[in-house]
Amino acid sequence: MFIPLHDANTLKHIKVQWVTMALIAVDFAIWLFTGVVASQSVSQATIVGLGYIPAVSFHHATLAPALALIPEPLTYITYSFVHSGFWHLAPNMLFLWVFGDNVEDAMGHFRFLVFYLLCAAVGALVHGLVGPTSEAPLVGASGAISGVVTAYVVLHPRVKVWVLVLMRVPLPLPAFVPLLLWIGQQFVMLVLEPNGGISWGAHVGGIVAGGVLVLVMRRRGVPLFDREVVMPRAVRDRPTPNPAMVAVPGQPLRPRLPWDKP
Repeated sequence: MFIPLHDANTLKHIKVQWVTMALIAVDFAIWLFTGVVASQSVSQATIVGLGYIPAVSFHHATLAPALALIPEPLTYITYSFVHSGFWHLAPNMLFLWVFGDNVEDAMGHFRFLVFYLLCAAVGALVHGLVGPTSEAPLVGASGAISGVVTAYVVLHPRVKVWVLVLMRVPLPLPAFVPLLLWIGQQFVMLVLEPNGGISWGAHVGGIVAGGVLVLVMRRRGVPLFDREVVMPRAVRDRPTPNPAMVAVPGQPLRPRLPWDKP
């Protein structure tokens, strides 16, 4: 439907989005080593060994010991760092680059990392519930990215985002317009193609997780839906002190003299 290009949304609590950049770097590094440098057999073994397989998770099938690279519960996380090709990886990382920094800003570095991994895990779980007997490995960060997108639209629905519509037309739109359309598409496609080549279940799981987790994992005082923090009236209406005047107890205000302390 669209490709995000840039958002006009500055960071407020952090200077650099270290976790967002680290996640992108790790994903690209794993793809380079397993999808480019490694042989095809090693690449396939990585997808099977680190991918999430519903039939294995729900005990409908077992994985050969030589292919079981890690304990099965860890695949709820590791699948999100493995991609089947560049054009599988690049769109996910572009979404993470555009939207992840502001979600990380709203949560802090550590909580954002936990948030990202939880969204990935819930995405895998929903994917497994949709097709519990599937033996096809699930790979890709789209479940976690779906959670990031949902958190962003909950936090910043009115921020202008430049998007490339239908691969041709660049438009600046309020974030809620393209992102809510994208979120709605995931639910529609889950109903129409529950077992298609794209895991709409993982997307929907990430969306639900992101929408719930952002409510409890954002920093204290960070508003939702771009609402400004309202200052109490007693503070808002308090007169601003005049630096040219000095207040002396029991006396009216007088001009500041050179020997008065600032």
